[in-house]
Amino acid sequence: MTDTVTVTTPCPGVVVLQLNRPERLNALNSVMVGALAATLADVGTDTATRAVVLTGAGRGFCSGIDVRDFGDGMLEADAPALDRMRFQETMAALPRALRALPQPVVAAVNGPCVGAGLALCLAADIRICSTAASFGNAAILLGLSGAEMGMSYHLPRIVGTSVAADWMLTGRTVTAAEADRRGLVSELVDPEGLVDRAVELAALVAGLSPFGVQLTKRALQVNTDAASLDAALELENRNQVLSHATDEAAARRQTWT
Repeated sequence: MTDTVTVTTPCPGVVVLQLNRPERLNALNSVMVGALAATLADVGTDTATRAVVLTGAGRGFCSGIDVRDFGDGMLEADAPALDRMRFQETMAALPRALRALPQPVVAAVNGPCVGAGLALCLAADIRICSTAASFGNAAILLGLSGAEMGMSYHLPRIVGTSVAADWMLTGRTVTAAEADRRGLVSELVDPEGLVDRAVELAALVAGLSPFGVQLTKRALQVNTDAASLDAALELENRNQVLSHATDEAAARRQTWT
């Protein structure tokens, strides 16, 4: 594993993944893309990991794709459309893999969170940020579509269609205060306490039943697009019956009686 993504375990059950190219505001290059994909695959199969924190080294979370120094895989301006599609699919696989983790993910946004960085942030389950954070969808400023890497799916579901359209169509920089006001993040934290707070939240999740937590994460994802209340209730009812039957649920019920 390369050092473009560092992995630490600050407390039992919690893993912190840190994007580690601080000199480039943690912009994604080919090495980091591969390292992050491999790391997510490893974490997803690690039953000892019950919650994940994603953050960035230095003063940035992730400034997007490193178009100046991406390395192998960066396309020339005249590359065929098929090659561009494959590149887009490779990049889009990252937020998909993050969302698909069985463990809940807390994004701790410590600074600029732009483009691909925003896409990763949106794929997390819980988002908190420091007062120094900022957010932006920069692709449209380069003459490209502002809809990429799942942003047109995730962002309207988090902040609403009108706010998402504002941010995606203008490409303007969104401050931490506005992100908090619009519900993009659930908490604003002083920069020096951000990672500690994210680990604290992750530890709260890690201390709960992993089966119940995973069922809750999946229900939130599925029922955001539920066809009806009845469909949502059907999934919830089945999940409650399944989780009630576990040994851990039985043991926890004993502590409450």
